[in-house]
Amino acid sequence: MMAVAAATRIAVVVVAALAALAPGARGLRRDDFPVGFLFGAATSAYQVGWSIMGCSHGGWVWSLPFLVDPGRISDRRNGDVADDHYHRYTEDVEILHNLGVNSYRFSISWARILPSRFGGVNSAGIAFYNRLIDALLQKGIQPFVTLNHFDIPQELEIRYGGWLGAGIREEFGYYSDVCFKAFGDRVRFWTTFNEPNLITKFQFMLGAYPPNRCSPPFGSCNSGDSRREPYTAAHNILLSHAAAVHNYKTNYQAKQGGSIGIVVAMKWYEPLTNSTEDVRAARRALAFEVDWYGFACYLPFL
Repeated sequence: MMAVAAATRIAVVVVAALAALAPGARGLRRDDFPVGFLFGAATSAYQVGWSIMGCSHGGWVWSLPFLVDPGRISDRRNGDVADDHYHRYTEDVEILHNLGVNSYRFSISWARILPSRFGGVNSAGIAFYNRLIDALLQKGIQPFVTLNHFDIPQELEIRYGGWLGAGIREEFGYYSDVCFKAFGDRVRFWTTFNEPNLITKFQFMLGAYPPNRCSPPFGSCNSGDSRREPYTAAHNILLSHAAAVHNYKTNYQAKQGGSIGIVVAMKWYEPLTNSTEDVRAARRALAFEVDWYGFACYLPFL
C-alpha cells in the first residue's frame, strides 16, 4: 500500500501549502519537510490527450459517446488531443522539473497498450511510455504509474459489458502483466486503479461517465440498473486488483523492488442528527464509498 501512502503525502503538500497562505501563517520552506519527501503532480491519460494520429489504438469507452454525439460537450471537443502530451511530453517533463517536483503520477492508456487483445501488444504504445519514463528519471522525477484511470478499451465494453462481465478480470490481468514486464525495471510505485469507488458511482449508478449506465431514481439513462450494477462492477474491479497485486508480488516485486496499491477517493459522511436512522445511513454511505474498497470486504449492511 506504499503507493497509496505516497499519494497521500503528495496531497498533504497541497493542503499544507494552502494552509500557509492563510492570514498570519508563516511561509513553508522545502527544508520543513523530511529528506526524501515526495512533491508531485498527477494526470491521467485521457486528460492530457490520446493523439489518435500519433499512436494507433482500437478505441476506448470514453471516446465513443463524443464521436456519436459531439454535442454532449458545449464546445464539441473531445480528449483526442487535449494538451497534446503525446507530442509535448518532453516539454511537460521540463515543466515538472522546473517546478521542483520529484514525483509524477500518470496513467497508462489500456487501449494504447492493447488496442485489441487478439491483435497483440502495440509496440508504439510501449515505446511512448518508455520514452516518458526515461525522460522523467533523467530529471530525477519518480514515476508513479496508474494502470487504470476510468478508461477501458471499447472492445472490452462490447465483449464483456466492461466491468459488468467477469471476463474482464482476465483481460486486466494480462494487461497489467504486460506493463510489469515492460516498465517494471524502472517503475517503483504502481497503482492498479484510480478511484474505483468513483468508477462504480459515476459510470454505473449515476450514469454521468461513459458507458453512462443508470436507472431511476438515480438518473435517466438508455440502459443500466443503479441498484445492482455498481456492486457487480466493484466486485470485478476488486478481484482484478487482487489478482494483479498477487501477480506482482509473486513474480516481480523481489526482482524489481517496487510496491503496488490502489487509490481510493476519500469522502467523509456525518449523520444529520443523532437518530439511529441517520447514524446508520452515514455509516452505510461511508462503507459504500470507502470501506468496501479500502478493506476489500463486502459489509452485510450494504
